[in-house]
Amino acid sequence: MSILKLTGAAGLLVMSASGFAAEKTDSPWKSSAEVGYVNVSGNTNTETLRAAYDLAYEIEKWAHKMHADALSSKTETTDDTVTPAVTSSERTAAKWLVSGQSDYKFTEYDYFYGLLSYEDDRFSGFKYQAKLGVGYGRRVIHTDRHNLRLEVGPGYRSYRLEQPAPPAPAEESRDEMLLRMNAGYIWKISKTSTFTQDLTYEAGEDQDEWNSVTGLTAKINSTLAMKLSHSVKNLEAVPPGTEHYDRETAVTLVFAF
Repeated sequence: MSILKLTGAAGLLVMSASGFAAEKTDSPWKSSAEVGYVNVSGNTNTETLRAAYDLAYEIEKWAHKMHADALSSKTETTDDTVTPAVTSSERTAAKWLVSGQSDYKFTEYDYFYGLLSYEDDRFSGFKYQAKLGVGYGRRVIHTDRHNLRLEVGPGYRSYRLEQPAPPAPAEESRDEMLLRMNAGYIWKISKTSTFTQDLTYEAGEDQDEWNSVTGLTAKINSTLAMKLSHSVKNLEAVPPGTEHYDRETAVTLVFAF
C-alpha cells in the first residue's frame, strides 16, 4: 500500500474519531494529529511523509503533554542510459521524536516542570539524542489573545553520532550536563487563526543547540485545520560533512479530537 493511501486512511480514521470526541468539550484530555505528504516526480521521484501527534491532560495543579513527530524521505532515481532503464529506490533520511513534559502549578502563573525526550535524527547525522530536564516556568503574558511562557532549568543529554564508515572506530555515547532555556508564544489572531513561536536554547559542555518552530494554523471547521510550519535547528558540533543548520517547511492537515 502506498504512503498516500496510508495517509488517506489515517485521515479518515482520525476524522471519524474527531466527530465522536467533539461532543465532549469539558474533557481534561486534548489531542490532535497532523499529516503532510509531498511527492516530486520526474527523473528523480521523492516522497516525503510527515506525521505528528499531540496529547495533553490538565487538571487542577497538574498539566501533562506528550508529542510524537516523524519525518521520512525516500528518493527513486531512474537511469535511462541503459536498456532496459533501471530504477533504484533509497531511503535518504529519517527522523522521529518522542517527548513528554509534566508541569506542577504552585501559583496561577508559576510552575515547576520535568521533561524527557528521545530523538533519532539522521538528517543531522545523529543516531540518537536523549534528554532529561527539570526547571521553573512562568506565564509572563496571559491575555485572551496573547500568551507567553518562559522556562529555565538544568538538564542532562546523552547522544551518539551516526556509525562512521569502516575502518573508523565505532562512535561511543557522549553525556553532558546542560542549561535549557525556552520561550513559547501564542497569538490568537482571530477565532479561526493562531500564530505560535517556540524557541529553545540548550547550552551543554560539548554541544550547543538552538531550536525554533514557527507555526500558523487556520481552522477549516471545529475538528479540521490547515497548518504552515517552519522549523530551524542549529547544532554547534556536527559530524564531518553535515551542515550546522537544518530547515524544514511543512504544510499539514491537523485533526483535533
